[in-house]
Amino acid sequence: MNIAETFSNLLQQTAFFNLSWGNYLMMCIAFFFLYLGIAKGFEPLLMVPIAFGMLLVNIYPDIMLNPDQSMNGTGGLLWYFFHLDEWTILPSLIFLGVGAQTDFSPLIANPISFLMGAAAQFGIYGAYFIAILMGFNGAAAAAISIIGGADGPTSIFLCNKLGQTALLGPIAVAAYSYMSLVPIIQPPIMRLLTTDEERKCKMSQLRPVSKLERILFPIVVTVIVCLLLPTTAPLVGMLMLGNLFKESGVVKQLTETASNAMMYIVVIMLGTSVGASTSAEAFLNLNTLKIVGLGMIAFAFGTAAGVLLGKIMYYASGKKINPLIGSAGVSAVPMAARVSQKVGSEYDPTNFLLMHAMGPNVAGVIGTAVAAGTFMAVFGVK
Repeated sequence: MNIAETFSNLLQQTAFFNLSWGNYLMMCIAFFFLYLGIAKGFEPLLMVPIAFGMLLVNIYPDIMLNPDQSMNGTGGLLWYFFHLDEWTILPSLIFLGVGAQTDFSPLIANPISFLMGAAAQFGIYGAYFIAILMGFNGAAAAAISIIGGADGPTSIFLCNKLGQTALLGPIAVAAYSYMSLVPIIQPPIMRLLTTDEERKCKMSQLRPVSKLERILFPIVVTVIVCLLLPTTAPLVGMLMLGNLFKESGVVKQLTETASNAMMYIVVIMLGTSVGASTSAEAFLNLNTLKIVGLGMIAFAFGTAAGVLLGKIMYYASGKKINPLIGSAGVSAVPMAARVSQKVGSEYDPTNFLLMHAMGPNVAGVIGTAVAAGTFMAVFGVK
């Protein structure tokens, strides 16, 4: 073999000769996501691994190679990560970590927050019917509509349970993207639907919550929700187990592991594998555009429904409940609660809404899991 042939073979092995225009377009999208995560700080823990997984699969598609299609029976690295998504292992572990990190006291102290968390699920059910009108079958419409909860793990969980793995890439990326873009998407809707007087409403301090209440809450919620919708056990059960670790105070090592080391390992694996599901062949089609659009509709409707119920409660309570906290009913914890605080403080810097907004925010996590369980029950998934 002469030198010219050697160099020719080397050049043929480079990615430049094997990529399509779609791969280059997806690489540009990956660069944009990296910019949002690194330069703009939009949920970098999610956005950076997702963007990098997207970059890798469009440079080297075999990183997601199925072992059945491999010459030596060995799959690509990120295929194994992605299989943990399909088995719903990673989404459930994410919920365990979220539970270990989250204080449920604001929801316990103000149970009426459950109503705002429930109202925000309107976007999910509204998008479901719109998706059917756009030509998706019932199971696909349900999997797409759950994006409105701004809950990536639940979106992945439901998509797999309903057998819609072909749509998993666009659904997961849309869900995580909207989670990251909460600070951009929600404020205009919140301002549009509220007045200056409503935004300046100051809420009274929440009552103290006893340790016994904090311990009983995850146990009671698990029993009630899982008895009504057993299929939610992997998500709700793990969420509440993580919170029980935190509140019991007797398993500090487990709490620290679930909320730190384990959580971040799972985020790396889930984020890169979700990003790697967006090869040009799988992502660049009309259905993807429909999914992204439906996700935006669902998320906007959910935010609006939470704020509008907040307005009703504002007047029903004698102007004691700030309607801005209703927007936190989507389950992007704690980003949505922070947005409620940020918008409220713009109109009154002394207004502290964060802890009040955490009530609907936590309720939204539970509500989205319940919505997923409802869809699974409707379609006979066990």
